[in-house]
Amino acid sequence: MRLIVAEKPSLARAIAEALPVKATRREGYLEAGDTVVSWCLGHLLEQAPPERYDPKYKQWRLDDLPIIPERWQLVPRSQARSQLAVLRKLIKSADSVVHAGDPDREGQLLVQEVLNHLGWHRETQRLLIQDLNRPAVVKALDRLEDNRRYQPLYAAAEARSRADWLYGINLTRAWTLIGRQAGFDGLLSVGRVQTPVLGLVVRRDRDIAAFEPKPFHVLWADLQVANGSLRAWWQPGEKHPLDGSCLDEQGRLLDPRPAEALAQRLAGAHGHLAELDQRRKRQAAPLPYSLSSLQIDAARRHGLSAKRVLDVCQTLYERHQLITYPRSDCRYLPAAHHREAEKTLLGACRLDGELRGWAEQADFRLRSKAWDDAKVGAHHALAPTGRPADMDRLTRDEASLFRLIARNVLAQFYPALETYETQAMFEILDERFKAQGREIIEPGWKPLFTTRDDVPTLPLMTKGEPATVTDAGCEARETRPPEPFTDASLIKAMMNIARYVEDPVVKRTLRDTDGLGTEATRASIIETLLTRGYLVRDRKAIKATRTGHALIDSLPLAATQPERTALWEQRLSAIAESQDAPEPFLEALVSDLRALLGQASAGRLNQALKASAQGAAPEAPVRKSGKGGRRSTRQSAGTRSRRTSQTKESRPSSSSDSKPARVRRTRKRTP
Repeated sequence: MRLIVAEKPSLARAIAEALPVKATRREGYLEAGDTVVSWCLGHLLEQAPPERYDPKYKQWRLDDLPIIPERWQLVPRSQARSQLAVLRKLIKSADSVVHAGDPDREGQLLVQEVLNHLGWHRETQRLLIQDLNRPAVVKALDRLEDNRRYQPLYAAAEARSRADWLYGINLTRAWTLIGRQAGFDGLLSVGRVQTPVLGLVVRRDRDIAAFEPKPFHVLWADLQVANGSLRAWWQPGEKHPLDGSCLDEQGRLLDPRPAEALAQRLAGAHGHLAELDQRRKRQAAPLPYSLSSLQIDAARRHGLSAKRVLDVCQTLYERHQLITYPRSDCRYLPAAHHREAEKTLLGACRLDGELRGWAEQADFRLRSKAWDDAKVGAHHALAPTGRPADMDRLTRDEASLFRLIARNVLAQFYPALETYETQAMFEILDERFKAQGREIIEPGWKPLFTTRDDVPTLPLMTKGEPATVTDAGCEARETRPPEPFTDASLIKAMMNIARYVEDPVVKRTLRDTDGLGTEATRASIIETLLTRGYLVRDRKAIKATRTGHALIDSLPLAATQPERTALWEQRLSAIAESQDAPEPFLEALVSDLRALLGQASAGRLNQALKASAQGAAPEAPVRKSGKGGRRSTRQSAGTRSRRTSQTKESRPSSSSDSKPARVRRTRKRTP
């Protein structure tokens, strides 16, 4: 009997449907002749808690740190025991095994650790599937590879898993214990990803609090030209009387008096169009969504939190089967999907008037840059499956997200947006005034999107033509502080974390990777920080609480910044490419860990707690206890810190799980 172990049930079903023999559903697997297809449910195993290595670790003590296992152990997740039992029984009867995890680092780990745990050490084949449509799966089944080829990928994933455990377990215990010495009875959780995210918010809040608005002024002139009128804005130049102490480093006018004097002189003045730059531009439609890009748009358009978007997408995928796998970091689609796109989209959109109208006007002969196999990784972009979406049977959020997902795929079958961009520079009284305009020539995909175009249309002009000032004025304005983080901007910051570092090598590494967190974990990381009382929502804004400020201030600076993720990724990439071994990476981490633990100071934390109590940061919200009473997040965390001994990077719970997600070693992978 040949056993194929897929990463998730949806993949198992796709594999079974591609087999030459019709599959029969059994308890925990699908049977198709002499081939059996079973599956994992995300990670069936997790890193053993410290007390599994030694019962003394059940009690948290600084003297026991760092905890470094000599022989690493995995234990079954409680909710996965039944499926693990199915796989154990099937493996005993198997003559051959096929590893069908996702074609990425985590997918290699997820299935292989189960095979190793169940004692399968014989030859294993590797099935790599990036597209769940039947022809692609059939093709992949004909191209099985030797799983030994992917051992470096497994080694890198295993090293990352162990490193996150070492980092999270030891630093969380250390800071929680010194917190107790400082009088804080709560969990102070530290993680490689969650702590830099908290650091981002703390630093943004402080930039806002420390911001002092500065007045500046803008000078404008309304001009009459041959074919109409327009408004132009004064521009600083190298040779003009307004230069010098009147301007700041960004060219903003600080002293209004020279500008007001110039405005009076401008009335009725004559000048000419000195420079004219006109060009036709084409803009392709926005790409289909990845999960993070959808979370950003949904937060802006519909006010949905990142976690809410993930939960709703999971429902659209699992319950309604309206969209493809949602936890994708890719914004491209397989080329093979282009041939079926017309049928898929017309079917998916036929029950909704707006979507049906867009689909009927689409030109399915067009082929945008979204169809690119070279840019499709373990998963492709979010897209409709072709099942008709009955909006009356969907919740408001489900309908809103489905429309966004369908719209961005439909937009690939609309022409490019074509505009005529104009930039005009006028010279008047030896000063320069700039006007910009845009004319839409071909709206293309633009009508599918409700974004406003605030750039005016300029009249037809020719270089050198005269211009007369009909009015002029000087407006007073103020510099504005940075905006507080929201779900949308914080997800975007995590994706583009390279913007927040200065080292060019680190910046490049962070650009080449997923940034902070992954598509599947970013929402959960934010929710974990909110649940633990380190962040709080204030309407749409996300702000750090006093506890969050104190935790960041008490930690070494290196633990609160994103550079560590980049350095880890450099080492893990080398392991995955067989250029390095896992042992030196983990040894370096242990050395780094000892140095960080050496900086754990109850006195420093006490000072940080006192300073945060005097600041303007909000307190953590009071939450209800399980018995109907009320308790603060801090008290709840303190109770939890004494109950559990495993605190690692967060991963999301399923949409049906009402409890806060447990903190585990890696991202959850559910179908």
